[in-house]
Amino acid sequence: MYGCTKCGNLKFVPFRCHSRFCPTCGNMYSIDRTTAMSFKLINCVHRHCVFTIPQELRHFFLEDRELLNCLFLAVRDVIFRMFHQMNKSQNFTPGFICVLHTFGRSLQWNPHIHCLITEGGIGNNLLWRRVTHFNYHLLRDSFCTALLNEMQAHIGPSFKPTKALIYREHKNGFYIYAKPSQCDPKAISKYIGRYLGRPVIATKRIDNYDGEMVTFHYNRHEDNKYIEETIPALEFMKRLVQHIPEKNFKMIRYYGIYARHKDSDKLLHRAIPKEKHRFMLDFIKWRTSILSSFGYDPLKCPCCGNEMSVLDIYYHHKRVSLQELYEKVMRNHRAKPPSSYRSNSMIKYTKRIGA
Repeated sequence: MYGCTKCGNLKFVPFRCHSRFCPTCGNMYSIDRTTAMSFKLINCVHRHCVFTIPQELRHFFLEDRELLNCLFLAVRDVIFRMFHQMNKSQNFTPGFICVLHTFGRSLQWNPHIHCLITEGGIGNNLLWRRVTHFNYHLLRDSFCTALLNEMQAHIGPSFKPTKALIYREHKNGFYIYAKPSQCDPKAISKYIGRYLGRPVIATKRIDNYDGEMVTFHYNRHEDNKYIEETIPALEFMKRLVQHIPEKNFKMIRYYGIYARHKDSDKLLHRAIPKEKHRFMLDFIKWRTSILSSFGYDPLKCPCCGNEMSVLDIYYHHKRVSLQELYEKVMRNHRAKPPSSYRSNSMIKYTKRIGA
């Protein structure tokens, strides 16, 4: 509860529900996630690749969600293999981020991996090697083989007939989009937010809801044709619910340079310097986000224009004492030993237990 100290006007602001499927919280989750990803990126050109699977395999991943891990493993092995073949002695290692999307534009079940790969890698001699050519045929064939092998190892011998059928039907491997995308480091944050950090469906794509039917639109992927679809509300909810990930399942995974923590990696130039991190984090806070998105200050009193202040906090419809919260924080702060006597392991432990 916020209040104006001049005119006494009150304003109540709800807490976030932290659901990825909430139109408001899901958008903020996307912004937070893309900002964290952009801080890791190296100051080099990246390539956006999409690893897809044929329709015949999609139901396996819907019936057994653990198979989604096989997608990540197959993409990881294929990219490492491609860079390893460039110079086996140097062991060139790229940096790449994999994001799982289980939805298509029509909200149907369509698992695929969006991958942002550095166009280059660092070798054993710590020299950066620029890579502009991605072997498209190698990626297709290797990804097909790697994924089918991972699925057979997980499912068992019963998958062999399906595996043989897929090899016959898809002799050129699985479709992979790996064309140069000119993903410049200066525009990397916007690029990540558009392709990697988006929610299942944006609110602006939902055109109408009359209590029974939901109307939404999308541009068909094959020919970019505008499609408007009207389906029952329960069917719409069913399409959304199937994309909720399992608890503790990681939809974003970092590999190569972006995953390891070596002293040599500190020599790499990041796309966004550390000095700008705090400045960018200020822009994604609640007050600043509302101001930049809708053009008004949510804490400015609509009656007199004075800045409103926090008066009370309510949780589960009960008032939470600000004085008690302050005293709890101060007690925890006084209980901590001096920073000079705390080891790195102790810091990790206190963070884990929430001290």
